[in-house]
Amino acid sequence: MSDAEEAPGEATGENGETEMKEEEEPNPNYKEVENLQQESKDDTLAWRESQEEERKMEKEEEGKEDKKIVMEETEEVAGEAQEKEASGIQEETTVEPQEVTESMIHLETQITDSQSITSGIFPKTRRGSKSKPSLQLEDAETDELLRGLSTQLEFDLDQISPEEQQISSPERQPSGELEEKTDGMLQDELGRERRDLEPENRDEGQESRVSNIQSEAGISRESLVSSTTEDILFERDESAPVYPLTMTWSFGWNSSLPVYYIREEKQRVLLYVCAHTAIIYNVLRNNQHHLQGHANIISCLCVSEDRRWIATADKGPDCLVIIWDSFTGIPVHTIFDSCPEGNGIRAMAMTHDAKYLATISDAEVQKVCIWKWTLAVETPACTLELPKEYGVQNYLTFNPANNKELVSNSKTQAIYYAWYEERDTLAHSAPLLTEKTFNKLVGKFSQSIFHLNLTQILSATMEGKLVVWDIHRPPSSASTFLGFPYIKPCKLVHLQKEGITVLTTIDSYIVTGDIKGNIKFYDHTLSIVNWYSHLKLGAIRTLSFSKTPATPPTEKSNYPPDCTLKGDLFVVRNFIIGTSDAAVYHLTTDGTKLEKLFVEPKDAICAISCHPYQPLIAIGSICGMIKVWNYENKQYLFSRVFEKGLGVQSLTYNPEGALLGAGFTEGTVYILDAMSLENESPEPFKYSRTSVTHISFSHDSQYMATADRSFTVAVYMLVVRNGQRVWEYLARLRSHRKSIRSLLFGVYLDSNEPRLLSLGTDRLLIEYDLLRSYKDCLEVLDIHRTDQGCYPTCMVWYPPLTRELFLLICNSGYKVKLFNSTTKMCRKTLMGPAYGSPIEQTQVLPVRSMAELQKRYLVFINRDKVGLQILPVDGNPHKTSAIVCHPNGVAGMAISYDGRYAFTAGGHDRSVVQWKITLRYTTGAPLLSPSNISRS
Repeated sequence: MSDAEEAPGEATGENGETEMKEEEEPNPNYKEVENLQQESKDDTLAWRESQEEERKMEKEEEGKEDKKIVMEETEEVAGEAQEKEASGIQEETTVEPQEVTESMIHLETQITDSQSITSGIFPKTRRGSKSKPSLQLEDAETDELLRGLSTQLEFDLDQISPEEQQISSPERQPSGELEEKTDGMLQDELGRERRDLEPENRDEGQESRVSNIQSEAGISRESLVSSTTEDILFERDESAPVYPLTMTWSFGWNSSLPVYYIREEKQRVLLYVCAHTAIIYNVLRNNQHHLQGHANIISCLCVSEDRRWIATADKGPDCLVIIWDSFTGIPVHTIFDSCPEGNGIRAMAMTHDAKYLATISDAEVQKVCIWKWTLAVETPACTLELPKEYGVQNYLTFNPANNKELVSNSKTQAIYYAWYEERDTLAHSAPLLTEKTFNKLVGKFSQSIFHLNLTQILSATMEGKLVVWDIHRPPSSASTFLGFPYIKPCKLVHLQKEGITVLTTIDSYIVTGDIKGNIKFYDHTLSIVNWYSHLKLGAIRTLSFSKTPATPPTEKSNYPPDCTLKGDLFVVRNFIIGTSDAAVYHLTTDGTKLEKLFVEPKDAICAISCHPYQPLIAIGSICGMIKVWNYENKQYLFSRVFEKGLGVQSLTYNPEGALLGAGFTEGTVYILDAMSLENESPEPFKYSRTSVTHISFSHDSQYMATADRSFTVAVYMLVVRNGQRVWEYLARLRSHRKSIRSLLFGVYLDSNEPRLLSLGTDRLLIEYDLLRSYKDCLEVLDIHRTDQGCYPTCMVWYPPLTRELFLLICNSGYKVKLFNSTTKMCRKTLMGPAYGSPIEQTQVLPVRSMAELQKRYLVFINRDKVGLQILPVDGNPHKTSAIVCHPNGVAGMAISYDGRYAFTAGGHDRSVVQWKITLRYTTGAPLLSPSNISRS
């Protein structure tokens, strides 16, 4: 206790008033720290000595200068003691709850016996030193830990008042009496100090409330990024979805971007891109973690050397650069407006130590930027605009040995960069290289790297050659203006006949991949050491080596010998191979074991269809591939690749699930067995000259109809020939003047006979007379005009929510119209979902029980989004919800048979996304029944 608190009359004048205010400042941590420090009788003796010393000092008058000196000394000592105390408290909080309880009970007994509240700081405090102000500097984390302990153990340390420290002898007192006395003194003390110091304590009180809330909620004060391990990403329990549509799986990958080998030790983990999402894929567990944050297609990505940090960038308006933590999947930094003048990022690279990030914009005048992303700044450390004559720079990398050097290249120009951080300067050297330089054909550049241990740069070309550039660094004594390094072409090495598509380094090797699927390893002198040419792969697009060094050879090892005269074992890390035909392989170098991880469509995906009663989805691509997946188990089942020139444009299962109709880009129609993809008909149907865009089956699977780009509708029917059921062509009709948007079968309510309707952008709704149609003659029943100014975009049967049966038609003016299915009269026009573009396709969500018949939903897609609409339609915008699914355009949609999932095809982004539907979080959910149906 300071002199001023025991004898306030002695502190006079301006300094005395200041001293009183400082001494009366309450500290919420003060009493807790004191209580935890009182653990021995030695502390009590020390406290006695300090009290005797203080009584002696009371009789002495201290000058202003002496008091200032004492204050400084006390603050230093108190700070040291606080640090020791905080560290001790943190250690105590790590013990088991039972141990903490026992120690606190023992502590309470000691406090009751001694009737003293000392902290261990007081024995070191001399004269009129003030302890409260110094204790207020205690760390907030210590405060939180102590509060947690006191709350958990029901030991209220705040019941003890600072005035109890005036007790001069450790007389024994019952604990109940001590608590009564403490309560009274505490209220008086707090009342006086709260009135005087309320402004100072306001912020501190807010922090305490936040700390208490975090403690009650079980929220750790420690950052998840800084405390996690690399195994946590796939071990965490997936939380329940909180959005109407949640991405659960992504089929396909962007083979124009690299695939990275993230981890290998316990689990084989890859990183690749699918549309606007980066995917962390655990091969052994068959799990995906989605890095969602981009609104545009991801244009480039890179990883740090230790595979901890991932950087992704997109191409489009409001482009982003996001840095992710691969251990947790958390975005740790986002760079907004990284390319305000252009269209996004073209190339990107990260330094070996992951401190800096370099980007090249995708603009008419490209700009090179270096970002200090670890400092969370929004502007680049330096920038450099490149002349147009350099060409479009599409590859960039740092020097692994020097994070201030970079190299980039276009197809015709390689550029060397030297970054002078202290001068905020990015110098560059781009010597012109032509066929006259070496009097030989050089070829187009593909990738460039820095040499392993020489001051050189290597640039690979599509002619199988390497251009060797010497880096000339001026001496340190050179002037500022003449001191920039430069490169000069010194050699052209003809390595092979095949064009080199990938150039990288690993350990002591220079590695190349070529258009023929060969992978070759060279030493630092560019002498070949080993190669893999028997793997029969497509053109190599990416090579990514494991971050784990290769295991040393043993007697059981099966490493191949290299091709040197010594014939040493060729020991290299395992690596991932990505090819231009969208295949990904894993090569185990010990034994040369090649494992195919997955093969995805390499061209646009426009056709998807879900099985009517099994968890199967068929995916068709323009490359001629049809793949069938089990979307519940995320398991690939079987596939078929058609001959060259046949691109799959449309797919549909028949209602029985036994057949799969497939329409192709050149007009062919196949009817396939759904479980084997073998031809159901001996020969495909070829009655169209243009792409077949729509296929539909009747409810009884007796008819199949197709529509093509030449505005023609064709009908096929099932007949019996020689005791066998076979499909035959019936008729076709060019019934529309513009593109056909929907082709739909229905049922006549009075006869259960099928009916066929088509809808075109010529604003015509046409119904066909199937019963009166015959060979080569498709009869039309009626024609109705649906719109005047806008054109229709899609059509679907409206669920029977009323007695009247409707057709729901969406148009380009964001309107939805209900037409009577018999008279074709428009009965109602309402505002539809407005999410930047009109609805292009819609389906009614299936129901699983009779209770759901009156609670129906509509799933729709527009140009780039997928969404949900609560039925009945009434124009309420709050009854819809949508999310971006494919920024470059949605090509198709399918719904699972049980209504739990929606699937969207991305067309040219070569992906299909599976969305989990959770209806309880649909916008407008309060309008539903209290049950809040959830398909989960």
